[in-house]
Amino acid sequence: MNKKSIAVLKKLFEAGELNEELISHLRMDERKGVQQLIASYEKRQLKKQELEQRHREMISYENACYSKDIHYIAGVDEAGRGPLAGPMVAASVILPADFKLLGLNDSKQLTEADRDKFYQVIIKKALSYGISIINSDKIDEINIYEATKLAMYDAIGQLSPTPEHVLIDAVELDSLSCTSEAIVKGDAKSVSIAAASILAKVTRDNYMKDLHNKFPMYEFASNMGYGTKQHMESLEQYGVCPHHRRSFSPVKNIVS
Repeated sequence: MNKKSIAVLKKLFEAGELNEELISHLRMDERKGVQQLIASYEKRQLKKQELEQRHREMISYENACYSKDIHYIAGVDEAGRGPLAGPMVAASVILPADFKLLGLNDSKQLTEADRDKFYQVIIKKALSYGISIINSDKIDEINIYEATKLAMYDAIGQLSPTPEHVLIDAVELDSLSCTSEAIVKGDAKSVSIAAASILAKVTRDNYMKDLHNKFPMYEFASNMGYGTKQHMESLEQYGVCPHHRRSFSPVKNIVS
């Protein structure tokens, strides 16, 4: 077998085109650059195996439903319960049975670039999805917990086909027309909930970036409405804007 240049091998590696047959031949190549590529290849393969195992663990709730002849399983999650400003967003999603997106996890554990990339894959491959946005005025009116449930019910109501079972991140919803289960830290345990968490967070983050353009003094694009030191200092200096939650103590104290 003719030796390929290290530059060519690097291009193959970056394109994901190195395979076990080629690697087995390269193991006899003593060039340092080749051995480094083999080490990188093996590291990548190990990471892929870990992600495959993680995926198998995260479809256990869905597989339990499929085994009972339940096919339309919705995952539900929210984003924005804790911030001092901006909306609460809930999302629901029904994924196909063969859905696989290696690396999918709780949205807070992913980089912004990965969340944006995963968001596009999810909305493209989902059987159905729904997104509900509850603004700060409504949150102040009914409280954040009730706003969370309202958003979740609304997001589920947008789904077609109608779900046969709903997996929810930590919140009990008692008025659904189908069975459901609340799973603590469900966005790290169920692929359906993890997908919903991506939809909710990306939607809310984009919303806060738009708010940043209207109210740049609060730096919403970086703090997403959470009570960072900079945000609190801006509140003290500029007061509240129409999107601050006046029922939340730090904001309430400034308003009063």
